[in-house]
Amino acid sequence: MPKKETGEKLICQNKMARVNYFIEDTYEAGIALVGTEVKSLRDGKANLKDSYALVKDGEVFLYDVHVSPYTHGNRANHNPLRVRKLLLHKHEIKKLYGRSREKGLTIVPLKMYFHNGKVKVELGVGRGKKLYDKREDIKRRTDKREIERDFRDRHK
Repeated sequence: MPKKETGEKLICQNKMARVNYFIEDTYEAGIALVGTEVKSLRDGKANLKDSYALVKDGEVFLYDVHVSPYTHGNRANHNPLRVRKLLLHKHEIKKLYGRSREKGLTIVPLKMYFHNGKVKVELGVGRGKKLYDKREDIKRRTDKREIERDFRDRHK
């Protein structure tokens, strides 16, 4: 009997999501995939850039996630940009639907990873940042970096 995977293995992250959005809530969702997609994800061939999730008819769907075709696949390979269904509990879907209807909020995938052998997607409910918010974050990061550098230099 094959040994089961344990722990988490990161497939890909959406680093721009935290730059462009204030993330208020996070949810963990399963994802419905076809066979060649899982094989391609094991190789780490996915991209969450510019992707988003929408709630339609009581179900959550993931749009614009690029999962590269499997290199050893045949004619049954998957479409790289197909719409994928996310698997959540009904009460989580209702919460997401309510939050997504609020003005300025959107559902953004933050990362995709394997958890105990199953593909999971971490969703974030985010409010878009303005340009001045992004500048403020950059300034705060550089100030923190300079303080740490001065502290390190002082204690040598």
